[in-house]
Amino acid sequence: MTATTHWTLARRAERMNPSVIREILKVTEKPGIISFAGGLPSPQTFPVSAFAEACAEVLENDGRAALQYAASEGHAQLREWVARQLPWKVDPAQVLITTGSQQGLDLVAKVLIDTGSRVLVETPTYLGALQAFTPMEPRFVGVASDAEGIDVDDLRRQAPGARFLYALPNFQNPTGRTMSEARRAALVQAAAEAGLPIVEDNPYGDLWFDAPPPAPLTARNPDGGLYLGSFSKILAPGLRLGFLVAPAALYPKLLQAKQAADLHSPSFNQRLVSAVLKDGFLERHVPTIRALYASQCRAMLAALEREMAGLGVQWNAPDGGMFLWARLPEGMDATALLPHAVERGVAFVPGAPFFTDAPDTRSLRLSFVTATVEQIDRGIAALAQTVREHLPTPVPA
Repeated sequence: MTATTHWTLARRAERMNPSVIREILKVTEKPGIISFAGGLPSPQTFPVSAFAEACAEVLENDGRAALQYAASEGHAQLREWVARQLPWKVDPAQVLITTGSQQGLDLVAKVLIDTGSRVLVETPTYLGALQAFTPMEPRFVGVASDAEGIDVDDLRRQAPGARFLYALPNFQNPTGRTMSEARRAALVQAAAEAGLPIVEDNPYGDLWFDAPPPAPLTARNPDGGLYLGSFSKILAPGLRLGFLVAPAALYPKLLQAKQAADLHSPSFNQRLVSAVLKDGFLERHVPTIRALYASQCRAMLAALEREMAGLGVQWNAPDGGMFLWARLPEGMDATALLPHAVERGVAFVPGAPFFTDAPDTRSLRLSFVTATVEQIDRGIAALAQTVREHLPTPVPA
């Protein structure tokens, strides 16, 4: 055959871009690299024995149904469990099981975004959400944010004409910050007054260290919110199971988008998770994750205090989750610094890709959950030395 076939991409396909984080993770696969870059939960937390028992139970008691096509809404028992766990009254008929919470973001994009739609996001915001929303050609508007979360006054200014606000109130990715109780109340009130829907993403809310975060935004105005959750951080990401809770008026269209995408999330996996969750398993399991992550976070904060002294680097101290946010001294660029850090055997994620406009090039994200305390000590020491060597004004060793 000599003819040449020409494939013409859809406009939305041209807007699809590789994940910056995934590209960085390829670098961290080199032997000897200590990575603070990935947003992966620690494999130490995966309840392998519980899943082994559940696999046998599901295959023995419900094997044929577990291996068959299933309802698009999700396994009834799992939807009921989700509804019971949420701190406001939820009908299981409002719960849609998704193939990871990332699919929930994709469904939101397909159902709620038109070309040119104004979508409000935090500054900075979760890169995976930007990646899910972008093919639908929205116009992102970053809402000013501080250590307590979204600036409500700026939200009021930006709300007119916006389709929705996307927010992560708990241990946010990338900053690790948690929205305060007062800020949540003011935010929900302002959104309700403006008729602005809120898409609330909460994959990290169970990973608190000393005290649980305030009630979800959606609990304060269920009809004005769509809530996304995940089993990836409290059980295992390889299951690819999440969920969304939607108002009755919105649910049918999300279900139709789900049916068009994959018919249903894996039936076997849903039954497997249902079997693991029975008898209060999470009440015993999740505290072990919190304790591990809290100890790793404390180790990283101690290492930063010790190694970064006098360098002008700033960072926050999260109350839970998997990340902390740091800022390099004036005149430095985290993206430019990354290859030098990799040469010294440590990796991080530059903060710039998490911004929709006016990126803070000095910012960077550090994940503390997949490194041992010894690796954290060595990695932060290597990062500090890299910073020292590239300061605009050198600091004596």
